[in-house]
Amino acid sequence: MRVLVTGGAGFIGSCLARYLIADSSHEVLVFDKLTYAGTLTSLAPVATHPRFHFIQADICDRTAVAGTFEAFSPDIIVHLAAETHVDRSIDGPQAFIETNLTGTSVLLQEALRHWNRLSGGRKESFRFHHVSTDEVFGSLGHDGYFDETTPYDPRSPYSASKAGSDQLVRAWWHTYGLPVTITNCSNNFGPYHFPEKLIPLMILKALAGERLPVYGKGDNVRDWLFVEDHARAIRLVFEQAAPGQTFTVGGRSERRNLDVVRSICQVLDALRPKAGSESYADAIEFVTDRPGHDFRYAIDSSKIERDLGWQPVETFETGLLKTIQWYLQNEGWWRPLLQDRSAVQRQGLAAL
Repeated sequence: MRVLVTGGAGFIGSCLARYLIADSSHEVLVFDKLTYAGTLTSLAPVATHPRFHFIQADICDRTAVAGTFEAFSPDIIVHLAAETHVDRSIDGPQAFIETNLTGTSVLLQEALRHWNRLSGGRKESFRFHHVSTDEVFGSLGHDGYFDETTPYDPRSPYSASKAGSDQLVRAWWHTYGLPVTITNCSNNFGPYHFPEKLIPLMILKALAGERLPVYGKGDNVRDWLFVEDHARAIRLVFEQAAPGQTFTVGGRSERRNLDVVRSICQVLDALRPKAGSESYADAIEFVTDRPGHDFRYAIDSSKIERDLGWQPVETFETGLLKTIQWYLQNEGWWRPLLQDRSAVQRQGLAAL
């Protein structure tokens, strides 16, 4: 099949593109605006493959989207293009509204036009797969899990914009019959992760000998999903799931943020020890919490496990080891990103 991946130069999108080229016969077109978090170097392993294609364009540009559909004629659209960083959404919410809501509506309408022109088996098997987040569900207490029936309760400009985009996708299914599927995933981690997010940020700050800032008391809990496991889940859904279906996808690996940082330090202590008895954990410091910081996210993945046979391959510990080893071995990928200091500077202070 011909798979169009929006946001395919980003963290999850580039992993999906590399996976599809390596492990399927699908033809892949990455459609990416190349904002700060989209890097062509993440696609370097597949850039010269004959089944891989790339176009730099904005999902808000209706002409570019329509032209791409006309030229590539996709069988599958995997929609990953989004502004995703909560802290950035606090400081500048408008970009999140434009990309995550307006961009999604443009993509849906042009996908509908394209789908209506298809016939026979191609029309039957076409899917618009929308990748979303567990953050749309709000915050959990100490108990319970998010699943496909959890009501939406977004708390940040980012999660509100993603919740809105989820509902737009559902509206195009119910109103126009566009065959859509949706996944809501937990926190991803792994290689090629832009260094504004917790795990890569802590790895690179530790390697630079800097302080390791942890929000509040570090008690906030997230469920961690290795990005390659997520890519496998996405493929299973767009290849096998019936239209209109939603799946929650998590790693069953809940960790407090403080424990995540301590685990990173323990692995670095073993792989690249400091002189003497000093530990990387000695640099941990607690900083002012993020405004409206959700306490806990946790996902029940029973539906995708039962219906599609998906299971995460990596535990948090094995995935973290692979991630840290990758960053130690690939300084040539992440070092140029640090030239933009906003990648590693604290954001999300506008409301304080």
